Amino acid sequence: MVKPLDSRGAFLLSQIGHHVAYRFTEQLARLDLDPAHFAVLAHLAAADGRSQQELADLLRVHRNAMVGLVDELEERALVTRRPHPDDRRVNAVHLTDHAHEALETIQSEADALESEILAPLDKTERTLLLPLLHRIAAHADLPAGIHPGLQRRRRARREPR
Repeated sequence: MVKPLDSRGAFLLSQIGHHVAYRFTEQLARLDLDPAHFAVLAHLAAADGRSQQELADLLRVHRNAMVGLVDELEERALVTRRPHPDDRRVNAVHLTDHAHEALETIQSEADALESEILAPLDKTERTLLLPLLHRIAAHADLPAGIHPGLQRRRRARREPR
C-alpha cells in the first residue's frame, strides 16, 4: 500500500518550502526584485564591497549570471560598482542607501512571513525546529544560506529603463 503523501516528512518539507518560497518571491516582486537579487544584497549586507567573482562563488552561480544580476541591481539603484581597492581590474560591488532601505523592508516582511508560517508552533517548538532543520540541511550537504534554486534562475531580458 502506498503511504499518503502527507505522512511523508520529505513531502511536507517540500510542500512547506514551496509555499514559503512562493510567498517570499511575491513579497520581493512588489519591490521589483527576485530571490537571486535578494541573495546578492544579503551577501553584500554581510560584507559590502565584494567582487562580482566572490559573489558568484559564494552563491554558486556562473560569473556571467552574476554580471547580469549586478547589472539588474545597478539599474534599480541598489548597488554601485567601483574599482576594487586592491585590484583596479576588478569591480567591487557596494550597496546604496536605497538598498539598505530595501533590505530593511525585506527583513521586516520576511520576519512577518516567518511568524505567520510558524504561528502554529509554540516558543519551545520553534526553538527545537531550527536546529533540526539545520541538521537535515547539513546531512544533505546544502551550503548554509544558499538556496539551490539560484542555480536554476534564468535571467529574463529586460528593456533598459
